[in-house]
Amino acid sequence: MSRFWQRNLDFRGRFARGVIGALLLIAGIVVADFHLEVCLVLVGLGLFAMFEALRGWCLLRACGIRTRF
Repeated sequence: MSRFWQRNLDFRGRFARGVIGALLLIAGIVVADFHLEVCLVLVGLGLFAMFEALRGWCLLRACGIRTRF
């Protein structure tokens, strides 16, 4: 199980996930006035992307799926 949590992202991947996370958080805040359910999903995905960026770990790569970054 410890191999599953090993770092598997380089700088480009971490940067890409950080940008995606920030954009999802901003989108969630903007949508909050209109659709609460969509807001919660966007904020949750944004926080998870930020976690991946900070940790240097990607869930898809840990499961064996190749990603571009």
